Amino acid sequence: MTKNRATVLAIDIGAESGRVMAVHFDGSSLQLEEVHRFPNYALTVNGVLQWDILHLWREVQAGIGRSKAHAAETPSSLAVDTWGVDFGLLDRNGDLIGNPVCYRDSRTEGMLEAVFARVPRAEVFAQTGIQFMAINTLYQMMSLVAGSSPQLQIAARFLTVPDLLNFWLSGVQVCEFSNATTTQMLNPFTRSWAGGLLDALGIPADLFPEVVQPGTRLGAFDGVPVIAPACHDTGSAVAGVPAQTAKFAYISSGTWSLVGLEVAQPVVNEAALAVNATNEGGVYGSFRLLKNVMGLWLLQQCRSTWEQTGRAYSYPELVSLAESAEPLRSFVDPNDDRFLPPGDHPAHIQAFCEQSGQPLPQSDAAIARCVFDSLALAYRDVLSELQSLTEQPIEVIHVVGGGSRNRLLNQLTADATGIPVLAGPGEATVIGNALVQLISLGELANLDEGRQLVAEIGALERFDPNEQDSWRDVKMPAIN
Repeated sequence: MTKNRATVLAIDIGAESGRVMAVHFDGSSLQLEEVHRFPNYALTVNGVLQWDILHLWREVQAGIGRSKAHAAETPSSLAVDTWGVDFGLLDRNGDLIGNPVCYRDSRTEGMLEAVFARVPRAEVFAQTGIQFMAINTLYQMMSLVAGSSPQLQIAARFLTVPDLLNFWLSGVQVCEFSNATTTQMLNPFTRSWAGGLLDALGIPADLFPEVVQPGTRLGAFDGVPVIAPACHDTGSAVAGVPAQTAKFAYISSGTWSLVGLEVAQPVVNEAALAVNATNEGGVYGSFRLLKNVMGLWLLQQCRSTWEQTGRAYSYPELVSLAESAEPLRSFVDPNDDRFLPPGDHPAHIQAFCEQSGQPLPQSDAAIARCVFDSLALAYRDVLSELQSLTEQPIEVIHVVGGGSRNRLLNQLTADATGIPVLAGPGEATVIGNALVQLISLGELANLDEGRQLVAEIGALERFDPNEQDSWRDVKMPAIN
């Protein structure tokens, strides 16, 4: 295969910001160039927490335009990835019916129970293989059914957020596989919508379009081919893991931490249900057996609360504070419901510690240390559960994403798990997005070849376990 120079645009949008990145491939190496960066935010309108999707659409177009204006040649392709679970509804003319609602909105309260009243929990898992979380699309859709939403009554098409942007870019209404699995409405075995589940819940099955695989060419925008990558940002991040062995685990570390294994087949059985594991779609036939851990969101919310009282910290300063505090003193369960909405997380952390009979972290340093220790403990427990499901040995943990730059958390993860950590790249999501494009274009033969390129970037840092004895008897606390 002849390899030529190609530049692809990876459009990566997270819950806090988005960027358009040019990824240059010269046949043997990758070079990343930031073209455009923009904020993302949810805002409350009429009591509902919503995304400003038209702002995102404007910024995506601006980034593409800026790339074309400054590049020596037109990009070979472009691809969009975003966070999962959120969606838009279109009417029969293809017009958007209202802004996509943020997964942190309160409309899903009580919706798990509403679903289980119609379909048993075990049956929902058997049909979808997805972790039970109130944020999942299934419970957002159930809130529309339960409230007899007029939006649902006039809707003709359902598209997740990246699929909506892809529709506006390409004119094609489809849902990409990796992101569709996050909805908890797709059957991982048939790789199509779980029609029986939807019918039982009163969710109109005809809303849901064709499901396409990562690497599918959708159309073109202003002359640039539009390719569906793994449209779920974690799917792209895992594609960008520089794995050199099949015996690896990954932590995609950011606002959320996605902790898991790459497997060939979904694991949907009673044991997986018992530990609330999830089987999200990956690239090229793989699945991501994982669990969601509420990640650095806890620290972000602490930082925001402290800033409102005049104590403004940079993230490096918070790491330094945590390093100065007594280790392994207090822990919280990061996935406790109180931590999901925005709020006074220092007070929430103290309340959790008090209710679970632990020492109260009083200082900002102690609270920050509690967050880091708690995340490392949660990672250890998740990986232990996933290993019990697969009996797959883990030789190394790849930590990717923005959180991979947090050296304290990386070391604590190695110590807690007893497994070496390889941290980086921080831009794994962008890289994984680009690798799928380059494979689709014929510039790379397969994902193994792409991952070898990532491993050769040379920005990885190794953390070996050195405090295993201290963690041996530590257990996640429970509320009394």
